[in-house]
Amino acid sequence: MRYYAIINGVSMRPRQNITDLFSTFIQFNADRFSHWITEPKLRRSMENAITWLQQTEGSESFWVLYWYKYWQTEANNFSKFHLTAYLQESCYWAAQKTSDNFSSNQYTLSDCFQIAIANLDTVLNGYNPTQGFPLKNYASAIFSSTIRNLLRDRLEVNISTTWSLLRRISQKRLVESLQQAGLSEEKIATYVLAWKCFKTLYLPEQATGTRKLPTPDKATWEAIANYYNQQRIAQLQPGASEVNSEILEKWLTNCAKAARNYLYPPVVSLNASKPGQETDEFIDSLPETAAESLLTEMIAQEEVQNRAVQIESMKTVLDGAITKLDPEAQNIINLYYGQNLTQQQIAQQLEIKQYTVSRRLTKIRESLLLALAQWSQDTLHISPNSNVLKDISIVMEEWLKDNLSNSNF
Repeated sequence: MRYYAIINGVSMRPRQNITDLFSTFIQFNADRFSHWITEPKLRRSMENAITWLQQTEGSESFWVLYWYKYWQTEANNFSKFHLTAYLQESCYWAAQKTSDNFSSNQYTLSDCFQIAIANLDTVLNGYNPTQGFPLKNYASAIFSSTIRNLLRDRLEVNISTTWSLLRRISQKRLVESLQQAGLSEEKIATYVLAWKCFKTLYLPEQATGTRKLPTPDKATWEAIANYYNQQRIAQLQPGASEVNSEILEKWLTNCAKAARNYLYPPVVSLNASKPGQETDEFIDSLPETAAESLLTEMIAQEEVQNRAVQIESMKTVLDGAITKLDPEAQNIINLYYGQNLTQQQIAQQLEIKQYTVSRRLTKIRESLLLALAQWSQDTLHISPNSNVLKDISIVMEEWLKDNLSNSNF
């Protein structure tokens, strides 16, 4: 499905040209879409591929599968950037919807967009074209989930004081944070021991789950330092120095900074300068694509045709499964997916309990998922294991949101 929107008076026209679709990127202005900007290397790559394959531009589905197959086997990331360009609109709409709906969100639309697109590998690694689902639908669901999860995590980090963050973080996450900061194994062991002593002796009056724990008092710092100096003899390498409370506090502050940087990493643009090379951008390091194998094109074309049939079959299965639902169930999913009402709003409108709506929605999803799983096994000969069911469930949710809004049942 292609979208057309007017955002702050700016027309966001969907890209119709295949070359544009795989070589242009969204340019933001004042946190909203401004215009499409072309990446010259990607445009040349698309033009060369079209010429090499000796065909007209071809279908969108063909080129999605073509670059996805190439991404699975190539040594460089060129095809990944083609797919990044292709998924710009899906990422934009996911970012807009999630940022608008996320309560207490201090991140802009462009922030959310960058958060999602930086996790493209999650989309590509999880996508399975043999299941017949469009990449755009799958990506949209993953982008939305990624943004929601990261916003929650970052909000948690932002509102936590240094000391509450250190009490809540796990040792595994702390070690990963210190490793990313470039500390030596010896220094990491020292910091981790200081952190363990802090957690053992800092017992605030507030519940330990609170995000606003104050700085330990002087007596507590002295106790932590004394405990550390006792433990270092047995737990650290011989010769580990004795430290005072001021050094311990500095170490733990460094731990918290490393944890925040690890849990809240900066997003790097493709057009950002490479470290130490302010005139060069990351995307400049992309090589020109080599000539492609005609066999690759033939295989991709055949798989596109098969997938088109599979997608139509999947839609037929879902349409049939929905028509078999009882009238109340059809009404509930129409209100939930078609009219975007909350469970509480549906409960008030139908004069039933909210938990009844929740249970009915769960049963409806299970019924539709069962129909798709049976179709997957019978038609695609794919056993419905947990990973397959997860993928089917994600795409099913997107299909329900996209299609029931236009439904008349």
